[in-house]
Amino acid sequence: MTESRDSSAPGVPAGEHRDGVLVETGARSRSALTGAVDWALAARTGAALVPAGPRTTRHAAEQAVAELSAASIRAEGPVREVSGLIDDGAIPAARVVDRPGWISAAADSMAQLTGTGVDPAEQGRFAGKPGGVQAGAMLAFLSTAILGQYDPFSGPDGTLLLVAPNIMAVERALGVPPSDFRLWVCLHEVTHRVQFSSAPWLAEYMQRNVELLGEAGDEPFQEMLGRLLEAVKDRRRGEQDPAGGIVGLLRATQAEPQREALDRLLMLGTLLEGHADHVMDAVGPAVVPSVARIRSAFDQRRQRPGNPLQRLLRALLGMDAKVAQYVRGKAFVDEVVNTVGMDHFNTIWTNAETLPRPAEISDPQLWVTRVLG
Repeated sequence: MTESRDSSAPGVPAGEHRDGVLVETGARSRSALTGAVDWALAARTGAALVPAGPRTTRHAAEQAVAELSAASIRAEGPVREVSGLIDDGAIPAARVVDRPGWISAAADSMAQLTGTGVDPAEQGRFAGKPGGVQAGAMLAFLSTAILGQYDPFSGPDGTLLLVAPNIMAVERALGVPPSDFRLWVCLHEVTHRVQFSSAPWLAEYMQRNVELLGEAGDEPFQEMLGRLLEAVKDRRRGEQDPAGGIVGLLRATQAEPQREALDRLLMLGTLLEGHADHVMDAVGPAVVPSVARIRSAFDQRRQRPGNPLQRLLRALLGMDAKVAQYVRGKAFVDEVVNTVGMDHFNTIWTNAETLPRPAEISDPQLWVTRVLG
């Protein structure tokens, strides 16, 4: 799944009246169990734990839902023009959701992405329950930070989600024009939809690597432990961790096939997010008059430290690594487009071999030389 998030310290003012009063919420049908996680329980747990959104009036909530729905359609033209990606299909409607609605959709997507579901009778009464509770708590925390998300695995054309209370909370905190900010967020998410619709092989590529990442290896425990200890020592010595933080430690516990799958997913995510960030800024003030002001305020908010508990949770969930992914990805796309133009850059969507490799993200000229010659 690809998403835009408010990567500053999550959490918005609690109130009795959620922004999502008129948007989709609650649980949808889900597969019963998937692997070690009961995703139905995760959705229920997350919905029970999630804090309310900011205070608002019914009129403001209705206006936000209507404007976000319209902005998701309006964003299509500028995205196609700037990206140069061909997408002649019908424009699917976005789902504007509140926080429980996002949690439900995310649980659905994870169930589909990580497996086909398992009959509870075959797994035992408590199968997947601990994992479901833990996943639900994680989803509740993330649901306060996600602004929007494109899910390529939901339905034949994927699903574009916009989380109304979070968007309203951030636009208030930034003090930027709401209409501009809502369109700016939609530009990012619509770019993701166009990426996957223009390169249909991307979804299968992502799913194949997720499946490989979840396969259990037969590597001796001592070898895995040795790598993990060496990674910890490297961090203490201050040596650079190319994967970053908790992700680097995760890589250290994995056998080579799983590490390679994780690297491929990280590089794909870096490309997708960087490209979407490039497009949302490249549309210019003719489409989003305050685009420069929004980007400046948004980046400053990302860099603002939260309280110690929030910083810990952000580290454990890899949110700071996600911010770095956006920054590195956008720098890569900016340099390649500035060097060879958007038409040549779009060669990147040809197949798995034209995707950037880890070293190329930091040195875009390596990608230009390898792929374009």
